[in-house]
Formats: sequence, structure tokens, C-alpha cells
Amino acid sequence: MRDSLSKMFANVVTILNIIFGTLAITYILAQEYRTAALLVLVAVIMDGADGRIARKLDSTSELGKELDSLCDLVSFGVAPAILLYSQVLQSHYHTLGLMVCILFVVCGALRLARFNILNISEYFLGIPITIAGLLLALLSLLISYATVNPTIVLVTVFALSLLMVSNLKIPKL
Repeated sequence: MRDSLSKMFANVVTILNIIFGTLAITYILAQEYRTAALLVLVAVIMDGADGRIARKLDSTSELGKELDSLCDLVSFGVAPAILLYSQVLQSHYHTLGLMVCILFVVCGALRLARFNILNISEYFLGIPITIAGLLLALLSLLISYATVNPTIVLVTVFALSLLMVSNLKIPKL
């Protein structure tokens, strides 16, 4: 009973990740970009907590791993891409901006799938989607306080897309 409760607790924290990511998308639809970016940042905290909790409670599972990836795709792939598309790229680059944002989501999905099958414990191969989504949320917050050249936004989204599927080895902390 205790084992199933601890597994359930870690998965509930993972589900909070996707709840905050989905809430971010709803705030994007209402053009409340700052709130949406903050919700992505809260999802980052949930993503960091769920793994720690699962390891601490010795309740890691294949279900938890797959659930985490699905939640990450929404919170750190879809939400940040839509956020920057809506906030900046749609009005400046429309179709090109949309293509780059779709590329970000696709590369995020590929990165998560590759992570799940490789099981590398010493390093990350390619920048983690959580970090890429975090950086886009921080960029969105910066945009809400200062003028940022739209080309920098476009190039940043594109570069992070490629970095997620790159062979860059990033040490795990």
C-alpha cells in the first residue's frame, strides 16, 4: 500500500507539471503572456521535484518516466512555442515563425523519445526540453519588460530546437 501511495504521489507532482503547462496555454489565449511564462516556470519546478520525489521514495517506474515525457512535451515544448509565436513571431514572421515553433515542438518530442530509449545516466544528449522551455519562458518575460528584436526571438527558438536534437553532451548535475 505504501509503495503504491509513494508512486502515486510522484505521479501527482508530474501531473501538476502538465496542469501548469496547460494553464499557461490558456493564459496565452487570453494574451496574458507574463502569467503564461510564469506558469511555465512553475512547471519547471514541478518537473524538477517529481524526479527527486520518485527517487527519494524509491518509486521510479516506467509509467512515471513516460508520463513525465508527455507532460514535458506540453509544458516545455508546446506552451513555450505557442507563447513566443503569439507574443512576437506571429506579427513579425507569421508562416516562418509558425514553422520554427512547430520545429521546436517536433525537436522536443524527438529529444524526449531519444532520452527514453537511450537511458544514459552520466550526461544528457542534447539540451533537455525542460531547459529549452525554461529559456523560452525567460525570454518571454524579458520581452514583457523590454524591447527584444524579433529576429533574436526567431533565431533563439530555432537554435534551441536544433540543440535539443544535437549530440551535445551536457553533464547531469
